[in-house]
Amino acid sequence: MNKIILFSVILIAFSANKTIAQKQTPASEKYGTTLNLGLGIGYYSYVSSSSPVIHADLELDVTKNFTLAPFITYFSYKNYNYWGNSKYAYRNYYYTQTVIPIGVKGTYYFDQLLGAGSKWDFYLAGSLGYVYRKTTWDNDYYGDRYVEHGTSGLYLDGHIGTEFHINKKLGLFLDLSSGISTFGLAVHL
Repeated sequence: MNKIILFSVILIAFSANKTIAQKQTPASEKYGTTLNLGLGIGYYSYVSSSSPVIHADLELDVTKNFTLAPFITYFSYKNYNYWGNSKYAYRNYYYTQTVIPIGVKGTYYFDQLLGAGSKWDFYLAGSLGYVYRKTTWDNDYYGDRYVEHGTSGLYLDGHIGTEFHINKKLGLFLDLSSGISTFGLAVHL
């Protein structure tokens, strides 16, 4: 009896999925060739706080429902190192670290699967790239200038997001991720 119920539930689920697929957005909908400009917050693994970020990417169609987007992101934060010796007083010496991830973001859209209308996009994505870092110390700091970077220069980030289309040329997006989350304007070219 349990097998019959399980089979019935699976059959209904497949039937419902087929019905949703028939109510999809038009097959001609394009997802790429979009300039995404965003502001948000970044979290760096060894810093206990988040920092404001600026992000830009250019999303290009690859195949149906899949895009690739070269990206660049910028953020900077200030931290300190408590240091001193016989010549210099012990105190907090501050440094500023600038972090610039550069790479490519692969995005898969689930609009058709979810039956989303033409006003909405829903996606999962992953970013891969390199992180450029520059550290600037107080002028009177003569201690060890090593700053733990947490990870190597390899940049990996997972994303889940959505975009609301204001019109055919403009949209608002929210991209939540494991490292840098942004909210911004999407300009469809």
